[in-house]
Amino acid sequence: MKAIRIRSSINETATIPGSKSITHRALIAAALADGESLLKGSLSCEDTLYTVNGLRELGARIVANENNMKVIGTGGRFEHASGIRSIYLGNSGTSYRLLLSTVSLAKGRYILNCTPRMQQRPVGELVKALNKLGAKATCTAKEEFPPVYINTKGIRGGRVELRGEQSSQFVSSLLLAAPYAEKDTEIQISGALISRPYVDITIDVMRRFGIQVHREGYRSFKIPGGQRYASCNISIEGDVSNASYFWAAAAVTGGTVTTRNINPYNTRQGDIAFLDILEQMGSRVEREKDQVTIHGGALSGIEVDMNEMPDMVPTLAAVALFARGKTVVRNVQHLRHKESDRLSSIVLEWSRLGGKVEELPDGLIIHGGKALSGIPVDPHDDHRMAMSLAVVGLKVPGVVIANEGCVKKSFPQFWQLWDKLQ
Repeated sequence: MKAIRIRSSINETATIPGSKSITHRALIAAALADGESLLKGSLSCEDTLYTVNGLRELGARIVANENNMKVIGTGGRFEHASGIRSIYLGNSGTSYRLLLSTVSLAKGRYILNCTPRMQQRPVGELVKALNKLGAKATCTAKEEFPPVYINTKGIRGGRVELRGEQSSQFVSSLLLAAPYAEKDTEIQISGALISRPYVDITIDVMRRFGIQVHREGYRSFKIPGGQRYASCNISIEGDVSNASYFWAAAAVTGGTVTTRNINPYNTRQGDIAFLDILEQMGSRVEREKDQVTIHGGALSGIEVDMNEMPDMVPTLAAVALFARGKTVVRNVQHLRHKESDRLSSIVLEWSRLGGKVEELPDGLIIHGGKALSGIPVDPHDDHRMAMSLAVVGLKVPGVVIANEGCVKKSFPQFWQLWDKLQ
């Protein structure tokens, strides 16, 4: 249990650790490369360490510490699995989905195991795509859902179509593995692709490791086969999603918070657009080359499409409780398939605090300015729920968060940095 201490007006600076999204993708690229790569400023958290362990099962040698990871790659020549090799990936949706395609490059039989919650998060669209490209993958318990059994001799390549409305991670997964297919791979997207900035991150990491991707916006991607990742040393920028809680802290208290290791001008992390939302709501934002400063002000509700930054919805929902009027969040129906059903979880916990929140099929309506009272709250084993509830606790006395350790999934240093806010 974590009791949150209320603050009146914060004035603090926090250095944000490396991006989880970039770390996952750089680990896979480095493991597929020949030679040694150094990932400087990488994030060691529960999720990225599942990716590390999965790649180790394939033969990559990885030394991980809090700030850097050294990867001695396989050149795509993975160890042959004798018998059925089990790879456990916990509740890391990113690890599970990205590694499904990477494991399909190997030779042998594998089963990717996970937590009961991950078994409720769909992967069927990706499994079907991999089978079209020459892998042999099967959902073993329930159609469309993990665990997945893979009996593979590599990926042949070819043309495949993916529906865009479920997860951009399916596209990223295929992109990362495709250079090692026997022939060219073409990915066609039907419908609107959600969370598009994460695909941009994937392609940028591939470029930094020497891989070319030919694209037509977010409609089609062509990856020439026979390419090879080149080992390299790269620096990983701070995690914008994790910075958002500190920005929100300034917004709700009327204080000032500076987050270092965030470059608002050059990042490909889509959650940087949350700064625009805070400005629209009444905060003042200072953008500099390697840091962002938020000055809180009088907050007003807004209406916003959050499809391209769904991870920011809990943060926005926390800020919206203290805004004048209502905040309407739309086009995030895929939040029901995260670590928790985030739409239902927000409605439940915010309502228990005294907030008025309406649940929509694809979003939320948060009515700000209601009288709130602190009680023990449940983050539903969801790291982003826990960190957003910490924002609420800055203004509402008596907020106590159960299972506060769930933040280790993405931000092990969170409470240490949070408790320093003055």
